[in-house]
Amino acid sequence: MGGGMPWVYARSIIPISTLTGRLRSLRHLDNQPLGALLFNDPTMRRESVEIACHTNANAQMPVALREIQSPMWGRRSVFRLDNKPMLVSEIFLPDFKPYNQSLRFGFSRTI
Repeated sequence: MGGGMPWVYARSIIPISTLTGRLRSLRHLDNQPLGALLFNDPTMRRESVEIACHTNANAQMPVALREIQSPMWGRRSVFRLDNKPMLVSEIFLPDFKPYNQSLRFGFSRTI
């Protein structure tokens, strides 16, 4: 959220095998931001970032985003804590102006 508006739709997939040992606490994050945990962990490694432009024509759009008409940029990457994986995917919503002002539909870049 930013300025009371939703900016990002995020989804994380954490395998059961990742939720063991000291990472068992991930089961109880509740409203704590996952990003804060990831970027403060000294064992964290981030694999390559994949970027895509999503539209309603995409067959796999989440139900919550199907009514948005404008293209939306998204990214995903695998994070590793203690060498255990978790996939984090984010779609930047139209109200996220800092991102949408610099990128336009059809623009492509690699990170």
